[in-house]
This record gives sequence, C-alpha cells and structure tokens, in this order.
Amino acid sequence: MLSGVGGGLRTCRLSLPSHVTTTTRLLFRRQRIFSTLRKNEKQKVIVISGPTGAGKSRLAIELAKSLNGEIISADSVQVYKGLDVGSAKPSLRDRKEVPHHLIDILHPSEEYSVGQFFEDARQATQYILNCGRVPIVTGGTGLFIYGKPDVPKASHEITSDVYSELRDLQNDGNWDAAVQLVVNAGDTKAQYLAANDWYRLRRSLEIIKSSGLPPSAFQVPYDSFRKQLESNTDETSPEASFSDESFENKRSQDLDYEFICFFLSSQRLDLYRLIDSRCEDMLSGAGSDGLLAEVRWLLDVGLLPHSNSATRAIGYRQAMEYLLRCRQQGGRSSPSEFYNFLFEFQKASRNFAKRQMTWFRNETIYHWLDASKPLEKVLDFICNAYHDDSGVLTVLESLKMRNNISSTRESNLLKSYRTQNRQFVSREDCAGVLDWIWRTQGCRDTAKYVQ
Repeated sequence: MLSGVGGGLRTCRLSLPSHVTTTTRLLFRRQRIFSTLRKNEKQKVIVISGPTGAGKSRLAIELAKSLNGEIISADSVQVYKGLDVGSAKPSLRDRKEVPHHLIDILHPSEEYSVGQFFEDARQATQYILNCGRVPIVTGGTGLFIYGKPDVPKASHEITSDVYSELRDLQNDGNWDAAVQLVVNAGDTKAQYLAANDWYRLRRSLEIIKSSGLPPSAFQVPYDSFRKQLESNTDETSPEASFSDESFENKRSQDLDYEFICFFLSSQRLDLYRLIDSRCEDMLSGAGSDGLLAEVRWLLDVGLLPHSNSATRAIGYRQAMEYLLRCRQQGGRSSPSEFYNFLFEFQKASRNFAKRQMTWFRNETIYHWLDASKPLEKVLDFICNAYHDDSGVLTVLESLKMRNNISSTRESNLLKSYRTQNRQFVSREDCAGVLDWIWRTQGCRDTAKYVQ
C-alpha cells in the first residue's frame, strides 16, 4: 500500500496473508526483486561510429526505421547551417523519414564546444527515450559516451577581455607573438597549436584567466577511463588475463546509459579509395552546387580558413585556402593549382580516417563491423544485439572487421598507396570548375580577405 506524507508518496512494506504458502512467498519475493532490478536497468543507446565514408549515415537511418529510433548527429560540422556537401549531411528527404537531432542548429560563424555538444546530445537522448523511441548516436567521435569535460566556461567579461587582448595581434597576423603571450600566461603547450588556430589560442587564455590553470590541468572523462584501462592491462599484473572484462564491467557501471557501440569500417585500402572518390564528388558540378559553392559563401560572410570550428573542418579549410588564393589572383587558377588543392583535400581526409581508426582500435567498448558486408545482415545483427538482454555481445565472424594491419604485404600496400582519380584526371576535366571560379570569384576587392 502507499501512504502520502507531506504531499509526497512513500512506499510501505507489503504484508501477505497468513494462509499464503512459503513457496508462494518465495516466488513473490523473487518477482519483487526482479521488478526492482528491471526498474534499475539502464536505458539502451546505440552508437554507430566509424571513419569518414564508411556508410554510417545509411546504416543509422535503416536502423532507426527498424527500431523506431531517432538519430543524434555526433558530427562537428553537421551542426552548421549551409555546410551540407562537405559534411555529407543527410538529405532533407532522409530527415523527413527519420527525425535527426543536432543538425543545422548554428550559423558557421558560431563556436560549438565539446562540452556544449555533450549537454545537447544528452538532452536529445533523454527526449528520445521519454518518447519511447531508440536513440541512435551517429558520427566519428566516441567522446559522447564518457561524460562532460570539467574545463571551466569563461564569463562574458573574460571572453571580451581575451578577444580584446588578442585582436590586434590577430589583425596583424602576428601568430608567434600571440602564442608567446599565452605561453607567458601559463600554457606552455600553446606553442604546439596549429598555426593560426586562433580559437584554441583564445580558449586557452580564457581558461587561464577563469581558473589560473592551463587547459591541460583539467580532467577529460575519457582520459580517466583510459588510465584505468592502462593500469588494468599492465602485463606484470596477475589479473592481466581478465583485466579487459573487469575494466568493461567497471566502465559499464560508471556510465549513465547502456551503450551498445559499433565501429563500421572497410579494409584500409578500400576505405582510402572511397574517400578519394568522395572528395572528387564534393567538387563535381562545375563548382556551382558543391563544396566550393559553400566555401564561397563562408568567405562572403567574412570568415577565414582556420578561424573557428567550421572553418577548421577538413575539406572546408583546404577549399577556403584555395578559393582565397584564386580571389587574390583575380579569379584565376591553373589546373595544377586545382589538382594540388584536391590532393591536399584527399590526403587530409585519409589521414583523418587513419587517426579515427587508431583511436577506436584501443576502444574495447566498440565492436568492429565490416562495412563491405550486405547492409541487411549488418542491420539484422545490430537489431538482435539491441533486443538481447544477456549482456554478452559477440560479433559474428562473417561480419567482423579486423582492427589492425595483419601482414607486411598489407602494410607495404598502404605505404605505397597513390590516389587514382575517377573524375578529375586531365587538365580538361577541371575546366568547368576553373571557369566557375573565373566567373564568380574574379574582379573582387580582395583586400578584406588578406591578413
């Protein structure tokens, strides 16, 4: 029975009639315990990660249709309006079929921090669960799982002070002096930032002024998990043989949802070829409806490459630098300049995929799946894994993806890999793009674009 106390409710101990048998009492007790355990079970969240070009979005959409789910984008570029091609944003048709969250929520001039993403993603997750649907987090990052970084958020006054302090140095293009200023303030690691990464430089100074400590002094939740894993997998430890399982159990207890995580990938050589072709596709259409058109808009609204989150993104940064050079040359570009830009774009994309695979290879919470396998089979396996309450997930051998390089031959093939373009091969193939650049980027006042 229940009784009210001060407007609230508290549970009272249930009494069974005296004539109920001992067996029935035991059964009732077990049911009560089982019911309590069910109430305490964590809600399930599916996470689909993987390198760029692996097919995460299509898999997530089909999963959402099968499981009555909604998708939370964990892509740091898809949050920005107008950046559709370079972020491989799901189409409007796909978004009408399946609800998506954290897409098109910011203007590219706005910053979006890891901490803000974590808050927004968790809010979306709980909203989806409250609606009785399945959250499916999709993207190239796994940081959503572990918790919000405890780095302090700067007040408006401090943000304004930092902006004023660095403004003249940034306007003069005096990166080295700005770095030295932040180093002297207390962050010696600022000297290792990528050149002209003014956002991270400003953020470092904001943290120092807010707390008196450099960014490296603050704990990132993921790092604490990694430290536990490293200590648990110490080969000198007598528990090394079961440390991975112990770590996973400990990690599962610490996390606030039951995360069912998959890493979707292809063989490295196949993935590289897919990425190279994808970069070409983003530049097709003679520039009028591709990546270059989006970059033209970014420059027109006054943004510069590497100046904030959106303009640091792979593809956008390289394209902005290329189009800016074209503007400075009166809208002219030679075929060799275009092909150098395309080469750098493809190389940066492949290197990013390589870093993603290296990072996730050490993440034992993820189960690697082969993206080359039929979509229906991968889909069925994940759906079955979601509905399985045994707590044990074993990837079928037919779907399993190796997470390391298995042979010297494979290693040598990767080292000798060379891009073989399908669309842009000869000088004539890029003529349409160069003509578009000449027609749209020539005869401009380029002074405002030069620092």
